[in-house]
Amino acid sequence: MAQGSWQPNTEPRPLLERQRELHALGSALSDLREAADGVQRARPSGLLAFTGPAGLGKTALLTKARARAAAQGFTVLSACGGQNEQELAFRLVRQLVQPALATMDEAERRTFLGSWYDIVAVALGLEAADTAAHAPDPTGVRDGLDWVMTRLATMKAPLVLLLDDLHWADLESLGWLASFAPRAADLPLLVLVAYRPDELPAEAAAFRTVVERHGNRPHPLARLSAAGVAQIVRDELGEGAEDEFCDECWSVTGGSPFEAVELAIRLAERNLKGAQEELATMRDLAAAVKGPGLIESLRGLGTTTLRFAHAAAVLGPPVSPELAATLAVIGSEDAVEAIGKLRAARILSCARAPGGGLEFVHPLIATTIYRSIPSGLRVGLHDRAAEAVRAAGLGPAATARHLLEVPCEGRREVVDCLREAAREYLRAGAPEAARRVLARALQEPPLPEDRAALLHELACSTFLLDPTATVSLLQEALAEPGLDPRLRASIVYRLTQALAHTDRLAEAATVSADEARLATHPRLRLRMQADHFVWSAFRADEPDSFARSRRLTRLAERLAGRGLEERYILGLRAWDALVRGEPRQTALACAEESLRGGLSWTDENRGFEVPVSVALVFMYCDQPRRAEELFTTGMAECERMGWRGSHLAQGQTLFGYIRYRRGCLPEAEEFVRAGLRTANRVAGAVPAQWFAIGILIQTLLARGRTVEARRLADAYRYGEVVPNAVIYPDPRTVYAELLLAEGRHAEAADLLSAVGEWLDARGWRNPSWCPWQLHLASALAPTAPGRALSLARDAVKRARDFGAASTIGQALHVEAEVTGGPGALKLHAEAVEHLEQSPAAYELARALIGHGAALSRSGRLQEAADRLYQGLEGAVHCGAEGLAARARGELSAAGMRPLPLRYAQADTLTAQERRTAELALQGLPLPVIAKELRLTEQGVRQLLSGVYRKVGTDAAGLAKAWETFPPVRP
Repeated sequence: MAQGSWQPNTEPRPLLERQRELHALGSALSDLREAADGVQRARPSGLLAFTGPAGLGKTALLTKARARAAAQGFTVLSACGGQNEQELAFRLVRQLVQPALATMDEAERRTFLGSWYDIVAVALGLEAADTAAHAPDPTGVRDGLDWVMTRLATMKAPLVLLLDDLHWADLESLGWLASFAPRAADLPLLVLVAYRPDELPAEAAAFRTVVERHGNRPHPLARLSAAGVAQIVRDELGEGAEDEFCDECWSVTGGSPFEAVELAIRLAERNLKGAQEELATMRDLAAAVKGPGLIESLRGLGTTTLRFAHAAAVLGPPVSPELAATLAVIGSEDAVEAIGKLRAARILSCARAPGGGLEFVHPLIATTIYRSIPSGLRVGLHDRAAEAVRAAGLGPAATARHLLEVPCEGRREVVDCLREAAREYLRAGAPEAARRVLARALQEPPLPEDRAALLHELACSTFLLDPTATVSLLQEALAEPGLDPRLRASIVYRLTQALAHTDRLAEAATVSADEARLATHPRLRLRMQADHFVWSAFRADEPDSFARSRRLTRLAERLAGRGLEERYILGLRAWDALVRGEPRQTALACAEESLRGGLSWTDENRGFEVPVSVALVFMYCDQPRRAEELFTTGMAECERMGWRGSHLAQGQTLFGYIRYRRGCLPEAEEFVRAGLRTANRVAGAVPAQWFAIGILIQTLLARGRTVEARRLADAYRYGEVVPNAVIYPDPRTVYAELLLAEGRHAEAADLLSAVGEWLDARGWRNPSWCPWQLHLASALAPTAPGRALSLARDAVKRARDFGAASTIGQALHVEAEVTGGPGALKLHAEAVEHLEQSPAAYELARALIGHGAALSRSGRLQEAADRLYQGLEGAVHCGAEGLAARARGELSAAGMRPLPLRYAQADTLTAQERRTAELALQGLPLPVIAKELRLTEQGVRQLLSGVYRKVGTDAAGLAKAWETFPPVRP
C-alpha cells in the first residue's frame, strides 16, 4: 500500500524546565565519549533513567538524546515497550538488535554471532539450525545476549541504547537488561531508559533494583509550571496570549508537556489568539487530546477511519497499513484516506522503527483508543488479527499474542498454534512465555487424545519456574488413558526429576520402581530401573541400600547388550562399587564399559547425574586427568546447547573438585567460585550451591584460610541444614573439617560419629569418597587415643581394600599422626611411598611435611630436612599457604633455614621425567629404568612421582592418559 514520503508531523521543540535532566544527559554522553576515546577514568554509571507518569516528556528527552548522540557521531539503537505486546518474549531485545543484524547477510550474521548463533538465534528472531531437540536455558540465552551486545558495543562504539516505555517491556527483555546494565560502565556504551515507575510489573523487581541502586538514581520528571505551559502556548499563538488564558491552559493540562503541546497546536490550527473569551473553545479542544473527548473527535472522522484506528490499536506498533486495512475490512484507497485523516488529527504518525509502518503519536492515545473498543468487538478483532498475522507469515508467537485475548472455544487450530508458539518460546529460552500460552491451550481445551502430551509440554515449561506445579501436571498427565509408552516414559522421568528437585527423592524412587514393574517393553523397563537406581542412590534416607546394591550388581552382570540403557546401568554400577569401597578395578571396569558409545550430558530425558558420576569415578580412583577430560567434554556440550545454568554450575564446581584432589588449589578455588557465581544467579540451583560451598570450604582450609571458610559457611548457613539428597563432599564431614581447623574437636567428633553411623548403615565404606574415619581419628586423638588409632587402622584397611594409592597414603598418614612417637616413622614413610605413586600433590606435601616433622622430633635432622624441603616445595606449588607456613615453622624449630625453591611449571614434564615415563610405558621394571637413566631406584621413583602428579594419573592409568598428554615442544 503506497504511503508516500511521509514525515513525522511534529517539529523538534525546546524542552522546558528540564535543565537538570539535560545536564545529566550531557554528562553521560561526555563520559561515553571519553570512554570510547580510551580515557582511563572510571565512569560513574553506564545507565541513565528518566521516570514519571504518562505525558511528562520522557520520550521527548530520549528524542533529544538521540539527536545529541547522532550529532556526536554515536551509534544509536532504540526500542520501545508496547502495552499489548508484553506477552511477546524478547520483543524489546529484537527491536534493539535486529536493525544491526539487518545490515548483514546470513553468512555475516553467522560469523558475527559465532558459536552463540544457535543459542540466541530464536530470541533474536532468526532461524536457529540445531535447536529442535534442545532448548537453551534462560541463563544461557542471557549470557549469549550479553555477548551479542558487548560485541555490538565494541564494533559500533560509542553506542547508545534508547529504551522507552519499559513499564510495558516483556519480562524476558527486562530480565536480560537487569543483568546486563551494570556492565555498561565497562563498555563504550550508554543505556538510556524511560518508564512509568508506578506501572512497572512486580516481576520487574530486579530491573527496578538495578536502576535505583546503580550509580545515578532515576531522574523523576516534574510537571511543568504555569510559566512553562504559558511559554508553550505563546510559542504557538504569539506573545499576545493573555495570562488568564495561559493559566487556564496550565490548569486543564495539569502541567503535562504532552497535553500542553497538543493543546497549543490545536489552538493554533483554529487560529485562536489566547483571549479570555476563547476559554470555552480551549476547554473543548483540551478534552479532545485524550479520554472521552479524543474518542468523540475520532468518531467525527468517519466510520472507516474509526475502524482503521481500532485495527491499529489492536495490532500495536509498528502498525502495518496493509494488516490494519485487512483487519478493518476496508480497501487500500479507504485505508490511505483514513491514514491521512488520522495523521492530520495527530493520532497516527510514521513509526520511528527502521522497518517503517505507523505508530500512535503518544502511547496515551493508543491506550485510550484500545480501551474504548467495545469488548465484543475487541475480541473479534483479536481473533481476526490472529488469522491475519499468521497468514502474513509473522510466526506462531505473534499469532498467539492475539489468541490469548480470545475466549476458549475448543478449536484444535488454536491449540496447535499455541503449542507451536510455546516451542518457539522454549527455543528462545523463555519458559515463562511458553507456560502462558500452554496454560491457555489447556483451557481451550485440546482434544482428549492430545491432552496428555499438552500437560507434559506445560509441565516441562514450568520445571524451572515452579517444580511443585510440574509434579501436579505430570501426575495429571499420567492419569490420562491410552498413553503412548514412550510419552509415558518421558512423563515419568520428568516427574521423578521434579520430585527430586523438590527434595522428594523417596517419591521419585518409588515412582520409577512402580513404572519399571508396569513396563512391558524390555528397554523401557530397563530405562525405568536405571531411573530407580539413580534416585535411590542419591537418597540420604534410603532404607535398604544393601538390597538395592545387590539388585544393581545382578542386573549389571547379566546385561547382554551395550545400548544406552545398559550403559546407564553400568555407570550406576561403577558409582555403587566406588562408594561401597569395592576394589577400584571393579569400578573402573564398569565406568569404562559405560562410556563405550558415550554418555551425553544434555539428554533432556535422562539428566546428567550418571555421566557426572562416571567421570568422578576416575577421580576417586586416582585417574583425575581422565575425569577432567570427561568434564571438559561435558561442559562444552552444555555450553554448546546453551545450558549455562545449574548444569554448568555443577560442572564448574566439580571440575574444581578434581583440581582440588590433584592439589591445584588456586585453580580449584577459581573454578569453584565460578560455579558458585553461576549457581547464585540461577533460580532453583540449591543443590549446585551445596556442592560448591562444600568444595570451596575444603579448598580454603587446604590453603590455610580458616577464617574465610567460616565466613562462607555462615553466609550460606552451611552446617545448619542437612539436605535430603546425597551431596559430595558430604556436607557434615566438610563442616566437621572446619570445626577441626577451628580447634572445636568435641563438636567435630559428634558430627563425624553421626556421619559414620549413616554411611556404615548404607554400606558406603570408601574413605576415598568420604574420609569421616580419618577426621574422627584426628578429632579424638587428644582425648581418646585408643579409639582414634582403631578408627585410623580400620580406615587404612578399607583404603587397601579399595586400592587407590592416594587413599591408602592419606589413611596411613593419619594413622601415623595418631600413633605418634618413633613407632609412627614407618607409617609416615609408607604413607609417602603410596602418595608418590598417586596424582595427589597436596596430600603428598602433607605427608612429606608430617614425616619430616616426625623425623625432626626423633633427632634425624638430615632426613627431616630432605622431607621438609620436598614438602615445602610441594605445598608452595599447590598454593597451600598454611601448609607451607607449617613446613617453614618445622624447619625453623629444627634450626634449619629453608632453601630457595625451584618453581618449575607444575604441569610440564622435564626431559628426564618424560623419558622415565616412556620407559615405564614400555613395561620395563624399576631396576632396568634406573640402569638406563643411570639413577638410583629411589631417584626413578621420585621422577615417576612427578609424572603421576603432572599427568594426573597413577601407574594404571598412565598409558591412556599419555595418549592425550601434550607432546614435547620442539
